[in-house]
Amino acid sequence: MKTLVMGDIHGAYKAMLQCFERCGFDAARDLLIVLGDVCDGYPHVNACIDALLGVKHCRYILGNHDLWALKWAQTGWKEDVWLSQGGKGTIASYGGNPMPKPHVDFLRTASFWFACEDRIFVHGGFDHRRPIQSQPEQELAWDRTLIEYASGMSRTNPDHLFGGFKEIYIGHTPVTHLGSTKPLKLCNVWDLDTGAGWGGRLSVMDVQSKQYWQSDPTSQLYPGLQPRG
Repeated sequence: MKTLVMGDIHGAYKAMLQCFERCGFDAARDLLIVLGDVCDGYPHVNACIDALLGVKHCRYILGNHDLWALKWAQTGWKEDVWLSQGGKGTIASYGGNPMPKPHVDFLRTASFWFACEDRIFVHGGFDHRRPIQSQPEQELAWDRTLIEYASGMSRTNPDHLFGGFKEIYIGHTPVTHLGSTKPLKLCNVWDLDTGAGWGGRLSVMDVQSKQYWQSDPTSQLYPGLQPRG
């Protein structure tokens, strides 16, 4: 049994399947931790959630895009800010129909963070000076201060441990914003968002060995499609 962590999928079902194949994922045995934002972007959110529902040991972390999509699914909300940030792809993946109840429940019952063996998994980040249990859920999905602190600290003290955890895994902030295309370690913070939602690659990592696998760029898997707008 392996413990695998996957970055932001953003509706890129083809990329997700490539990652599963390339890492030898066993959906009946392995633990898969997804760092959020399966929604919004490429128009296969429906297929992505169906596949995740078929994973026996899946821990799904809610991302900010998932919160937007869940609001649409539960209330019909369609604000321009969401539509322009990939919401159109989520709606298209369901053919303009409502999100089915099993998919709504998948998002509704997901966690904002997950702890396992002195590791913490969260979508955006958190205030490392306070216990994560006491922090607002919206901030866990939206935070970027942790990666900013880690990026700065890594230049002077790369062994610094934020939040008292051995390792912290996040998505939300594409590593391309930090000059990388691969999973990026800054102090004890691992950023697994390698830009699949923006035409880049999707990544999955074995948390024990740190071996990782990537899909082809989503811009090649979905030629001509704009994941945003």
